[in-house]
Amino acid sequence: MNDQIPPTLTAALARGLVSRRTLMMGAVGMTGVAALSACGSKGRSPSATGSAAPTAKAADDMSASEKVINWSNWPEYIDVDDKTQKHPTLDAFTSKTGIKVNYTEDYNDNDEFYAKVRPLLAAGNDTGRDVWCSTDWMVARLIRQGYVQKLDLSNIPNAGNVEDSLKNVEFDPGRLYSLPWQSGFAGIAYNPKSTGGKKVESVDQLLTDPSLKGKVTLLTEMRDTVGLVLLAMGKKIESFTDADFNAAMDELKKAKDAGQIKGFTGNEYTKPLASGDTAACFAWTGDVVQLQADNPNLGYTLPTTGCTLWSDNFVIPALARHKKNAEMLINYYYDPEVMAQVVDYVNYISPVKGTKAILTKTDPAVAKNPLILPDAATLQKAHVFRGLSADEETRYNAAFAELTAS
Repeated sequence: MNDQIPPTLTAALARGLVSRRTLMMGAVGMTGVAALSACGSKGRSPSATGSAAPTAKAADDMSASEKVINWSNWPEYIDVDDKTQKHPTLDAFTSKTGIKVNYTEDYNDNDEFYAKVRPLLAAGNDTGRDVWCSTDWMVARLIRQGYVQKLDLSNIPNAGNVEDSLKNVEFDPGRLYSLPWQSGFAGIAYNPKSTGGKKVESVDQLLTDPSLKGKVTLLTEMRDTVGLVLLAMGKKIESFTDADFNAAMDELKKAKDAGQIKGFTGNEYTKPLASGDTAACFAWTGDVVQLQADNPNLGYTLPTTGCTLWSDNFVIPALARHKKNAEMLINYYYDPEVMAQVVDYVNYISPVKGTKAILTKTDPAVAKNPLILPDAATLQKAHVFRGLSADEETRYNAAFAELTAS
């Protein structure tokens, strides 16, 4: 793919679209969570071992008698009619099925949301939600703990439209518990004004080039920062070992101790990158697409050694009261015509085959952007960080927290 992102999507930018990753990295408040949590009802306890998600009996599913779905999602992550502020695809789903969707933008951070629903699930209570969208690593945790149910794919025939690269992920082989909602890449951004016109195209260059010393930032998201370094070392982030992780941490510590890295950030890297205070950084595609609206000279590359690919995924929690209705909703969004409407608004990567053909007709600028509708060559560079055991998650997070501490 080209080093530079194709021309940015001015219509989306004019809406003042908020980066989903901005909201991932910091709590924005949980308005509506308490209300939904209060809707929880007593149910059967999840598996004590956490080895498999509990499956509600058919009699427990109220889908036939209660035409409703309670869906929690990240803010600014679905199509919106700018005049009415309604969601056209949701309205069309209700018109088609008679099922009302209570759509709540109360998923601001993975751990924060988990802290709200975990006590309910651990106590054997319904969360008041029928479906939500969690990031890959959180899905791995929810599956491991038995807090999400297997999907009944007979209710989701459109699941066959999932993109091949997202079909058989390590944290959910065969996609038994989850299906992707939207995806994105982490790569390298740079400001030519601060690099002397030099392109920054590799992780090694970012971590060792003397001309960049003290002008580099990396991400506080462990899976993206460590993942990009592991890939640069020739490791597979789908199957790395403890020794691989430690070796990547050694490389990061070496760069930090040498003064190469000025800090670790969430997506607050955007302003310093735009101004030139930061010369180069690990960055998420959506942020840089927006920055290039004001500064088209900003560069962005997906390293030849590989980039990380993350997804936020539909999951149905244990004890959900409207499981079949939720599966009908997922099936609806796996229709390429419907997903094309969402992608045209949010500008993240579509997980659904056939979306590009539709957008080529309806919005060619979006269809030509390989960071929104990536081609096969781009996807070959992309890798999903493997799921972690509880012990690994604790150890790796602790080691990374020590590294990123000032």
